[in-house]
Amino acid sequence: MVASALLNSTKSINLTQCMKVLVTQNRSFTSHLNEQQLAVQELARNYTNQYLKPRASQLDLQGRFPFDEIKHITKLGLMGACVDEKYGGLGHDYLSLAIAVEELSRGCASTGMIVSIHNFLYANLVNEQGTPEQKERFLSDFTKGSIGCFALSEPDAGSDVANIKTTARRDGDYWILNGKKSWVTSAVEGSATAVFATFDPELRHKGLACFLVPLDAEGVFRGKKEPLMGVSSGHRAATACDLTLDDVRLPASCLLGQAGDGFRIAMRQLDQGRIGIAAHAVGIAQASLDTAIAYAKERVAFGRSLTALPSVKDRLADMCILVESARLLTWRAAAHVHSKHSAMAKYAAGRAAAAAAAHCVQVLGGRGLSTRYDAERHYRDARGTQIYGGVADVQKRLVGHFLLKEHDAL
Repeated sequence: MVASALLNSTKSINLTQCMKVLVTQNRSFTSHLNEQQLAVQELARNYTNQYLKPRASQLDLQGRFPFDEIKHITKLGLMGACVDEKYGGLGHDYLSLAIAVEELSRGCASTGMIVSIHNFLYANLVNEQGTPEQKERFLSDFTKGSIGCFALSEPDAGSDVANIKTTARRDGDYWILNGKKSWVTSAVEGSATAVFATFDPELRHKGLACFLVPLDAEGVFRGKKEPLMGVSSGHRAATACDLTLDDVRLPASCLLGQAGDGFRIAMRQLDQGRIGIAAHAVGIAQASLDTAIAYAKERVAFGRSLTALPSVKDRLADMCILVESARLLTWRAAAHVHSKHSAMAKYAAGRAAAAAAAHCVQVLGGRGLSTRYDAERHYRDARGTQIYGGVADVQKRLVGHFLLKEHDAL
């Protein structure tokens, strides 16, 4: 009787509605990695353990850009992990790249961030949106050592992308760009950047365009490395600076897509970028957990190791849950790219990194504040993951928006 009634009620449901629900819920994700993804994980993990992690503290203390490390990572193919093989890349999927970013960030957060932004926000953008001519000029060299950047934020436009003030004026077969960009990661060392500008401010987001700009072009001026959070800045080995564009004259071939596509391109790339930052944050959170466990095993208090103390066990358990939860959300976002998934991953991973790093400092006690131990570096590195790539507050709003949209509740 019950089964018959259930079957009859099911028949009355519109099939299209059922399919829509199934598609939007998208519950087919599996956490099992394939052979390629496992190989990338092992590659990045081995490099991190042998070469990157031992150098991370010195890179951080000296504030030295990791040129040698990036050169090695380039030789491993990871500076073009998702780029077509024709242009020197590995042709891998986003999940493989996210796994690599996590492993690199576990060893050195600065290096992980550089690799993340170069790939997710620049190389993938040109690889997927560029013309063959643009790929030859702005991609081929960027799998061989040149570094790419992403210039979206401005002094008065960050989360509010439609408020961009940088202008693009058409002049025959050229575009002329004027304006200022802020917080451009790796611009001090980079060779080219994607720049977003408005050709009609009245159109707001519909008036945006994206340009590929050589950083040595006439009229492009790089500012000094931006000091972050005072002397104790996180990611000391990475750089960010302002870019000033003063009558930068670009051939029309530097326009990515069409005029008016800028907002769509930016949003699509930010979905990818948030996956990269989430993976970066998971790496920092894992490093915090590793550091706390290693210290707790060796430190003796009250006649026994810290691992025997219930309060320490509770902290380590909390850290483990935070790391594993954030990792699964990040892997899902990389496997099924969607604005909600990316926002969820970045929000959860950023919070996990900050909380895990705080727990790590607490487990180490006074030593957690010393630059001779890794805990304070993880603490500094973790804080930025809740800001760059989209602040945590906005990510939470995005999750709510897309959740209600999926359930036709807006």
